[in-house]
Amino acid sequence: MKRVPVVPSIIVALAIVAMIGLGVWQLDRRSGKEALLARYARNVTLPPMAFPRDATDATLLFRRASAFCLQPISFAIEGGRNARGGTGWRQIATCRTSAEGPGFAVQLGFGNDPHAKPDWKGGGVTGYLTYAPDHAALIVGMVGEGAPKQLMLVADPPAAGLDPNPGPDLSAVPNNHLAYAVQWFVFAALAAIIYALALRRRTVAESASPR
Repeated sequence: MKRVPVVPSIIVALAIVAMIGLGVWQLDRRSGKEALLARYARNVTLPPMAFPRDATDATLLFRRASAFCLQPISFAIEGGRNARGGTGWRQIATCRTSAEGPGFAVQLGFGNDPHAKPDWKGGGVTGYLTYAPDHAALIVGMVGEGAPKQLMLVADPPAAGLDPNPGPDLSAVPNNHLAYAVQWFVFAALAAIIYALALRRRTVAESASPR
C-alpha cells in the first residue's frame, strides 16, 4: 500500500482544525451576542442621552438620544420600510456639529422620490440610536466583525414633509453565530470526507496500474 502523501495531508488537517476552531469561536460569540441583545432591550426603556462622542459604542444601540445639527453637509438615500410598513427611501443627512466636531449621521425620515433632496437646514434632533447603513459582505460576519459600525440617530419625529421612521426593532440585530458555527463544522466535515475519498481513489488507481 502506498504511503499517504504527507504535505497535502498536513495542509488538509490544518484547514480542518482551523474550521473547527472557527466554529467553536462562533459558539462562544453567540453567548456574548445574547447578553448584548438583553442590554439592547433595556436601552429602549432608559432616559434620553446626548449623541455619544464615540459613535462606535455598540452597547448604546436603541438608546434614545438627541443632537444639534449645526449644518447638514451631505445627504444620502437608502431603501427601506417606514413606520407604516410601506416601502420608501430613507433620507440620511451627515451633520456638522461645530467647526472641529466629529459630526453625526441622522435618518430624517422617509420619502417617495429617490431623487428628492430634503429641505432641511439642521437644528435640534431627537430619536434613537441605530447603526448607519453598512454593506459589508457576508463573509465578514462569518470570520469577524470587521471595522466598527457607526451609530446614527433615527429622528422621531421626522423632518417636515417626510414619513415617520420605524421604531427600534431588536429583531433587526442579527444573531447568526449558531448558523455560522454549523457552517464551519459542515465545511470541516466535507473537507475530511472529500480528502478521504481522494486518497481512496488514488489508492485504487495505483493498485490497478501495471507494475
